[in-house]
Amino acid sequence: MGPKEEKRAALYQKLKQLRSLSHSSAVHKTSIIVDAAKYIEELKEKVERLHEDATSSSEHNSLPMQVTVETLDKGFRINVFSEEDCPGLLVSILEAFEELGLDLRDANVSCSNKFHLEAIGENEGQVDDIDAQVVKRAVLKAIKNWSENEKED
Repeated sequence: MGPKEEKRAALYQKLKQLRSLSHSSAVHKTSIIVDAAKYIEELKEKVERLHEDATSSSEHNSLPMQVTVETLDKGFRINVFSEEDCPGLLVSILEAFEELGLDLRDANVSCSNKFHLEAIGENEGQVDDIDAQVVKRAVLKAIKNWSENEKED
């Protein structure tokens, strides 16, 4: 195979990869490239929406909160930490657990001058229905709702 054929084969492989990555069903080179460009634009829009969502949620929540959720064998380990006291926040988070169907198995809470919650929640019989991201979003939503209620009071 000569240099021309090698270049052609390499280009064909790259187009095949591009077609696969952009979920294109096109056959012609130009159509594959157009589909890839559309796919890139869709991804850019998704990133912008995610960035806007993250920015707007951090604007609504003026308290610096750290929320982490770790998947365990039979549930989740949830950590919520704030440098400030957050009266009433624990109730909001526990209500979020209840809405998700999480049973609280163990919890350590500190509410003096700072807020720190470390909890183990299990979802008996429905573990496949939710994942760590769902739990984290529910906790963040509870924090946001609590924060908005605090501003109204």
